[in-house]
Amino acid sequence: MTAAGFASVFKPGQVEVQLIESSEIGIVGVGEATLPHIRFFNRRIGIDERELMAKTQATFKLGIEFVDWARKGDSYIHPFGVYGGKIAGVPFHNYWLRQEALGVHTPLESYSLPIVASREGRFALPSEDLTSVLSTFGYAFQFDASLYAKYLRGFSEQRGVKRTDGKIVDVKLRGTDGWIESVKIENGAEITGDLFIDCSGFRGLLIEQALKTGYDEWTKWLPCDRAAAVPCENAGPLTPYTRATAREAGWQWRIPLQHRTGNGYVYSSPFISDDEAASKLMSRLDGKPLADPRFLRFTAGRRRKTWNRNCVAIGLAGGFLEPLESTSIHLIQVAITTLIDYLPTTMEFDERIVDGYNRWIEMEYDRVRDFLILHYHATERDDSPIWNYCRTMAVPDSLAHKMELFRERAKVITYKDGLFLEPSWLAVYFGQRVVPRAYHPLADALPAADLESRLKTVRTQISDAVAGMPTHEEFLAQYCPADPMPMAAGARP
Repeated sequence: MTAAGFASVFKPGQVEVQLIESSEIGIVGVGEATLPHIRFFNRRIGIDERELMAKTQATFKLGIEFVDWARKGDSYIHPFGVYGGKIAGVPFHNYWLRQEALGVHTPLESYSLPIVASREGRFALPSEDLTSVLSTFGYAFQFDASLYAKYLRGFSEQRGVKRTDGKIVDVKLRGTDGWIESVKIENGAEITGDLFIDCSGFRGLLIEQALKTGYDEWTKWLPCDRAAAVPCENAGPLTPYTRATAREAGWQWRIPLQHRTGNGYVYSSPFISDDEAASKLMSRLDGKPLADPRFLRFTAGRRRKTWNRNCVAIGLAGGFLEPLESTSIHLIQVAITTLIDYLPTTMEFDERIVDGYNRWIEMEYDRVRDFLILHYHATERDDSPIWNYCRTMAVPDSLAHKMELFRERAKVITYKDGLFLEPSWLAVYFGQRVVPRAYHPLADALPAADLESRLKTVRTQISDAVAGMPTHEEFLAQYCPADPMPMAAGARP
């Protein structure tokens, strides 16, 4: 992603990009679900959407379903779209709360087009007509991360990126200031550069092993530290959403692609063993497993400096937040585009530029962190030790403040530059039974008869629009049918 971003944005001769990677080292490859922001990254660097989807066995994604998070038996969808629309400048959920107080009960999700479409298994591209209810949602992709990496490699090389296959065995630092001077690969070649971007994953080969940058750990708030992942055969229709199901020691993901379904169990090792986690995962698959489970170990948190001297850490080398809200690829892409925006005209790297970049990335990680913590903390479950811990743990002040304001007045605190906007917070608050004590008093200005009429109109517009959509599978077959995949080496027949 980083090589593709630099090669596509800068003109030939402006920047020389050299990619060093070893074909012997596999990618993590479990980040198969994305957020709508990926479309803007793809558009910025010139990727054709239909071609990308066909080559990566992709499906569309309208949101994320959360199952069993507040209580067992609960289900809600975090949508990529709005709930209703403001009335007289007042956020829509206040009118829904008023209607509930009047004893008229309708599900909040019936006012969100992407949720209704998800439940119906339907999909269509958003309308460009801003007066249409079909313009009130966005979408993302669910794809094979390994195929995405392969696609971007070819994309990068076509745009002048020079690729060297090999492992880095040594990093040479300048004696005067400790900046990286060169890296040495296993065949003895030494590669110099002005800026080194560390995409070496959890190892942090440059940012940590060479530069000793340090890491802020967030395990006390995000206790999951391991994952087991396995693909299986598709079973049933391809849903236009990702599913995250709360389990006895963490949560399980389900991501439907055109050629298979991705599955994983993200768990906390103090509460369950690796063997038991793998066994639980394999017993809960929708279809026949296509491989043995593979394991990942991680520590939630971020580097104390994402940009240190002349090294920038991107992806897992810079930090890790579990993929509960599909933020992994987003955090990579925001780091890339922000770095491109901050990159100076000379390679002297003014400290003000470096500090500005670091503050921005810290903000992105901190705000995503709080949103993820909300999922764990806003639970009523007491059936297992991990949920007792999360329900009673002290959360960051920044999150505690948001939760209290919502409980008191249904006020959603968002940021001008935050990733998750009001509908995202509403989905988790209401979906996990965080109930406000009151709503905005201006919602009482609308006569009760008009209130019911306005809300019914919204529900009818959404249901009619969804009824006119093709099924998700019909749309995929027309828009981006993928070629059959050859059986992977080591896969089960």
